[in-house]
Amino acid sequence: MKLPRLPLFILALLAAAGMACAQAQDGEWVSYRDAYRAMVVFEKYGQPKQFLQHHYQVSPKEGATLDGVRLTLSGKTTRLDLPLDAAGRAVFPLLKAAYDENAVLALNRKRSQYTFQARVSIVVRPDGVYEAADLRSACEQALNYQRYADGAAYRNRKCVGVRFAFARKAEADVRVRKAGHDGAALPAQDGPAFMDDADDRFRTVNYRFADWPEPGQVVSRNAPLAIAPLYD
Repeated sequence: MKLPRLPLFILALLAAAGMACAQAQDGEWVSYRDAYRAMVVFEKYGQPKQFLQHHYQVSPKEGATLDGVRLTLSGKTTRLDLPLDAAGRAVFPLLKAAYDENAVLALNRKRSQYTFQARVSIVVRPDGVYEAADLRSACEQALNYQRYADGAAYRNRKCVGVRFAFARKAEADVRVRKAGHDGAALPAQDGPAFMDDADDRFRTVNYRFADWPEPGQVVSRNAPLAIAPLYD
């Protein structure tokens, strides 16, 4: 039995649907609305957060890199390049028009090779000198915010320190200063900038509160790419 020929406009619709399904399965974009909502939650959070900053992070999975990766906000009336820092983070503008038109965050790589997430980290000081008490407060601020944003995942966690992440081995020089004297550099190792990240191409230094119970300062000879809270 010979099947009837489908009209051309139906064939075109089926082809478009197939393309949309392929894009949804292995697409190069995510919704700006999700990132927008996360940013609004942080902006409206009313508890202390002066030591914190909020980014949206693109993180490569195993086998992928950030080399040449570009992130673009693209919508009906919006097109904006969003530069990524060395840790894969971008600062997003809060654009209601882009939210209303359901703009997308387009990546010039396969979506399946990267993860996308909101990221809270500790503000880097230009002079590289951090009061130990401020780092404790910064970690607590970050944990309190995470409990506010995602209580189930962070309810039983506690702050144990902070992690300084650098691009290269030579840059990882973090010391504890007491009575005006800098001690030996804290141990450095290869690993991810953030505890829950798979991207382990950084040189990291952990400053753990239990190891340094007395007041003092933490001095980073070079500016880290990121400072992340450490939880147990």
